[in-house]
Amino acid sequence: MAQRNALPSQTGRAPVSARGTRTRETLVTAARAVFERDGFLEARITDITAEAGVAAGSFYTYFTSKEDAFAAVMDDVNEEMLHPRLAASTDRDDPVGVIEAANRAYLASYRRNAKLMALMDQVAQIDEEFRELRLRRANAFVERNARAISRLQARGLADPELDPKLAAHAMSLMVSRMAYARYVQGLGTGSAERLTKTLTRLWANALGITSRTAGHPTTTRS
Repeated sequence: MAQRNALPSQTGRAPVSARGTRTRETLVTAARAVFERDGFLEARITDITAEAGVAAGSFYTYFTSKEDAFAAVMDDVNEEMLHPRLAASTDRDDPVGVIEAANRAYLASYRRNAKLMALMDQVAQIDEEFRELRLRRANAFVERNARAISRLQARGLADPELDPKLAAHAMSLMVSRMAYARYVQGLGTGSAERLTKTLTRLWANALGITSRTAGHPTTTRS
């Protein structure tokens, strides 16, 4: 009975009622606004509840701490960036086109979430749990990209001598750190489209991909 009546903040599970779900979503949205406005260190739980328009005590129904709320915000960001909704027109038979669409979606998402990505880097330097969260996030991207590279190799479209996971590490870091430099640090002034196409060309050349679609970069393997 005690477990059945436990709060979501105690169980780590989603609220069971529609009202509870809405309240939690409102708090996450409010937490995002406060973190983006004030930063992590200066943000206060009372600021989050005031932004959400709920009683201060409601916060602890869904979260145990400010850190818990920040993790929830970043979960939403990670889901958006890890599983982008690519355009339906993307030609799945053109690997370069798929890479380009994925890069374009990632960069657009990074730009929307740049303040939070900067905060994540900062918090990871002072909090071991967030350092591990950041590593898990990075590994999720690597595993996704390694599977994609393996599929291309199996189809004879990518260099078979590459280690898929190591290649995924290298290419994922290239894109993510370039996004950080551009959208957090303000490095470079070129258009987002030019950045997308440059990163895509580097991806394709590194993997030894030959595109089937005119207009995309092509390479040949020796």
